[in-house]
Amino acid sequence: MLAFPSTYSVGITSLGYQVVWATLAQRSDVDVRRLFTDQADPPHRRLDLFGLSLSWELDGPVLLDLLEQQRIPIWASERGDSDPIVFGGGPVLTANPEPLAPFFDVVLLGDGELLLPAFIDALQAGRDAPRPERLRQLAQVPGVYVPSLYAPRYSPEGDLLAVEPTAAGIPATVAKQTWRGNTLSHSAVITPAAAWPSIHMVEVARSCPELCRFCLASYLTLPFRTPSLDDGLIPAVEKGLAATQRLGLLGASVTQHPQFADLLAWLDQDRFEGTRVSVSSVRAATVTPELGRILAKRGSKSLTIAIESGSERMRQVVNKKLATEEIYAAARYAKEGGLTGLKLYGMVGLPTEEEADVEATAALLLALKKATPGLRLSLGVSTFVPKAHTPFQWQGVRPEAEKRLKLLAKRLKPKGIELRPESYGWSVIQALLSRSDRRLAPVIAAARGRHDSLGGWKQAYRAAVEASRSAHEAPPAWEKVIHSTWSTERVLPWQHLEGPLPASTLAKHQGEALNGA
Repeated sequence: MLAFPSTYSVGITSLGYQVVWATLAQRSDVDVRRLFTDQADPPHRRLDLFGLSLSWELDGPVLLDLLEQQRIPIWASERGDSDPIVFGGGPVLTANPEPLAPFFDVVLLGDGELLLPAFIDALQAGRDAPRPERLRQLAQVPGVYVPSLYAPRYSPEGDLLAVEPTAAGIPATVAKQTWRGNTLSHSAVITPAAAWPSIHMVEVARSCPELCRFCLASYLTLPFRTPSLDDGLIPAVEKGLAATQRLGLLGASVTQHPQFADLLAWLDQDRFEGTRVSVSSVRAATVTPELGRILAKRGSKSLTIAIESGSERMRQVVNKKLATEEIYAAARYAKEGGLTGLKLYGMVGLPTEEEADVEATAALLLALKKATPGLRLSLGVSTFVPKAHTPFQWQGVRPEAEKRLKLLAKRLKPKGIELRPESYGWSVIQALLSRSDRRLAPVIAAARGRHDSLGGWKQAYRAAVEASRSAHEAPPAWEKVIHSTWSTERVLPWQHLEGPLPASTLAKHQGEALNGA
């Protein structure tokens, strides 16, 4: 059973979920069924394997509801030989699986193209062995993390000292696996019931070469990889356009594909008349009049760029290689090409940010509106949340971010610029989940049924604190996890899990960012 912690329309729009499902469905030795919060395929008589794809921290408690629905014990320690192996993957679990680790038998760290075949082969090879032996065998597969075979060690004060194997022969660290093939992913399912109806999604690039210091999508998925045009992209696009006339080009840095201009020219052919093409966020410096023209011709209304901040100083701090003039040029080219809207993404609460930097963001949006009259502008803005395996993993959430979101609203809304802020309160909960260790698991379990409200999370946290009997059992301190800036010498909850870059390199990148400030 392959589950997604949301409705069918949302889950089936996830390209990662589709790829995992298709990879498993193509195997003759696997009978895979799908499970969503609102519907499911017909169940098996016997369930041997239960998987979950997790791409958003706040969806964690839904896993427990789905497990209970299938009559599977939610705690891995309570499962026996007759229970399925519960595994998970996706960016949240690859970055820091520890808060959810006690619920999983296995976590797959990295790209499914490599991990899934090796994982299933190892499962099949040991399927007749007792559960503990099967888990020990799985732990030998590169990128397969078995949380029950590792134990955290704490100081008397409750500080994490290490996460170590509990038995001989278990690897001391587990390394994320990286797919380096010439092809990336594309839709396996095209349906009008998806959140993006009847769209064929094609992954144009994986990772991003820009290395913004906060960015999980860049650092966790290194190196930057692109499929070739003739052998990868065009066949994938052709396959989808045989079934639909809606195409989505996905990636953290789509327009930095070395042959993107050639792909655009190919899509400009008359035979694609009536095809609607949309692209995910593009780098502002790569926007050209030709990009705007072809996207408008192919049905797109707007373009999306990430600026992070209107302050050049802040963009230098986060390593955003973007000049203010390039932002103006992107807006101008979008309008000249026939697009009617420009969506910008930014952040507040970044390390070293001052109120003047936020005022600079507001001033930039107002100046853009004046410079490109008739172009509809919107700003999506979030609070900085530290993510594992990035240079800013040691930085905390800044409480003043809440006030700065309100400042942007005060400056922009009266001037007719749409502001789409993410909730500061939910950013705090997201940080709690992204930075904690496995002592947070009881909080996640207690949050079930009330995880849709901030008050529900806080009540669950207080209940877990009251139920704990020692510093080893108590949830990690709320303030220290969410808001504190950590020393680079601190033992991190995910320190035994190797990302693409070592902590020493990440610390160096953080130092370059903060010293430059």
